[in-house]
Amino acid sequence: MTAVKTPCQRLLAPFSGKTLELASVPDPVFAEKLTGDGLAIELASDTVLAPCDGVISLFFDTKHAFAITTDEGIQILVHVGLDSIILNGEGLTALKQSGDRVTAGTPIIKVDLDVLEKHSINMISPVLVVNYDKVSDLKPCCPGCEVSAGSDEVLQYAVAV
Repeated sequence: MTAVKTPCQRLLAPFSGKTLELASVPDPVFAEKLTGDGLAIELASDTVLAPCDGVISLFFDTKHAFAITTDEGIQILVHVGLDSIILNGEGLTALKQSGDRVTAGTPIIKVDLDVLEKHSINMISPVLVVNYDKVSDLKPCCPGCEVSAGSDEVLQYAVAV
């Protein structure tokens, strides 16, 4: 019996910037796909948007990352910068909270880019499918491209049902 796949699912850019392959991220946790598969974007906008419809299933107290679980059960993790956890929330303002239902393009975090730059936070920001074993055909839509938050698609995949 062959698994049936859902139509292609697409994630919107949660922030504007240039896309990068995960392998080029200077953090082995992301580069080696230990927390999920996807891509990274060099953060260039001050608002982080939901990349898809779903429920915010995880929101770190330090506001540096959150996860959305889609209606198909796929968990999408959005991480703001590398090592931004050290800021303990400074420069990051949560606009939503865990348990909130959101649609693609909903503002989730407001980012004070000056604070991140002052603390030398690397702006490379991973966007991951955490449970990527539940999807197939996961691929970036436009590697190495400049993308606009909330309008450009950055990842696509199919869900096995």
